[in-house]
Amino acid sequence: MTWDLSADVVIVGFGAAGVAASLEAVASGATVLAVDRYSGGGAAAISGGIVYGGGGTEFQRAAGVEDTADDMFDYLSHEVGTAVTRGTLRKFCDESVHMIEWLTDHGVPFEGSLCPYKTSYPNNRYYLYYSGSEAAGESRKVARPAQRGHRAKGKGASGKKIYTPLAAAAKAKGVQLLRQTTASALITDGEGAVVGIECSTMRDAPEPIRRLHATLGALSSKPGVYEPRLRLVLEKRIARIERKYARSVRIQARSGVVLSAGGFVANREMMREHAPDYVGGIALGTAGDDGSGIKLGQSVGGATDRLGNVSAWRFISPPSAFLGSILVDSTGSRLVDESRYGAAIGDAMIKNSNGEGWLLADAELIAEAKKQIGDQSIWFQRVQNQGMVRTGVRGDSIADVARKVGIDPEGLQQSVDAYNDAAGKGDPDPMGKFADFVRPIRTAPFTLFDVSIKPSMMNPCPMLTLGGLVVDETTGSVESTTGEAISGLYAAGRTAVGICSDSYVSGLSLADCIFSGRRAGLHAAQRLKELATHVVD
Repeated sequence: MTWDLSADVVIVGFGAAGVAASLEAVASGATVLAVDRYSGGGAAAISGGIVYGGGGTEFQRAAGVEDTADDMFDYLSHEVGTAVTRGTLRKFCDESVHMIEWLTDHGVPFEGSLCPYKTSYPNNRYYLYYSGSEAAGESRKVARPAQRGHRAKGKGASGKKIYTPLAAAAKAKGVQLLRQTTASALITDGEGAVVGIECSTMRDAPEPIRRLHATLGALSSKPGVYEPRLRLVLEKRIARIERKYARSVRIQARSGVVLSAGGFVANREMMREHAPDYVGGIALGTAGDDGSGIKLGQSVGGATDRLGNVSAWRFISPPSAFLGSILVDSTGSRLVDESRYGAAIGDAMIKNSNGEGWLLADAELIAEAKKQIGDQSIWFQRVQNQGMVRTGVRGDSIADVARKVGIDPEGLQQSVDAYNDAAGKGDPDPMGKFADFVRPIRTAPFTLFDVSIKPSMMNPCPMLTLGGLVVDETTGSVESTTGEAISGLYAAGRTAVGICSDSYVSGLSLADCIFSGRRAGLHAAQRLKELATHVVD
């Protein structure tokens, strides 16, 4: 077979997982070539830039936050389900301090400025916060709460502050990135081992065409993430350019191929097939999150799991005052502890209320929220808040506002009475919401906000897919449908099942991308030595 290019380790998709894999592989002595349909970065580069880390990181210590790997493990054991074994979760927690050190050593900026209020995402003054449900009532019963959301320091959504320095470090260490290149097939030898990839690349297209392709790709990524129709138009044009100018190349992977091409939230057909309840939200990723990495693994017999698991985010804060509101269904019954992370709120609505939910607040709470919103939020949170506010319906009594919205008045009144009783006693409420966040609902007028998860640009719901290829949790090797490792093939990030594949809290996906990417890169590089030993023997 004739190869156009070759490297020891070939990486498909150069976002957070891909760049982590490349750094670990090159540190182990392997040559590395990565391909990316666009210019690299993927969903990580347009993300909020939160890495979930704990156990006593230097930034936690600087902020006076007490935390241990045991506390982190106890909380995550309660939170994340069974997507990975307890042993893998334990390793993730035990290595968390080192992971943050590894990121800072490669230029990622963090800071121990502690956010003094509970929020979905801190403003530009704070870079360490409760990024999950650590402070929620049920969580406090199992582990001492600690702020573990490490936001990369930078204004706005700071995902680029993670990806850019890691990519620069990879380039400095000799990693080659073949941009504007789409992997279309895995190449195997006669025994089923993966030995390379087939791609279509724009590398030899005229320079003006490549610049146009790159510009359209950047626009598709963002602002395309907020406007799906714009993304669709851009992607059609990108596809036409690729059909005309791209040419086929074969790349040899002497040691292994790492699939790190993201999830499939941008693939409507896969979403309808595997997660039909979640079609219609904001696809939190780039157009490259089209399931192509997962499909490549499946094409050589790779097994998949948890493809129906999607994280849908219904944030009700900032402002933090809204943590004192109550979320109800059409019967007026409570749905969840409102102080939990937005993904847990969205999950409760999808599973228990067909995605429907209304947030009840009284006049005192709304007055306080109006005072907080400017100081506690950044631009996209203000947009989110205004979208929610525009759905509000007011009433002079609980029964009045319930009838206007179509909620059972008696059921809503019962929920309010139970909630107010807990507030009066200073106890956790019936849903387990800790007393810190419980406040009575008593002052008219009362307002119900429609926070239902449905296709709406007025109050959009971001979401990402969590399932993927099944991998060996020690090596990152893709496993076949019969449970055997596929030789020469690895997967990481949202292309694979990982730490957050059952339940997500902010920063856990990026942390898992780094954790699983480094694992895959290390073992892909080590396989080269194993192959050399085998040849000698």
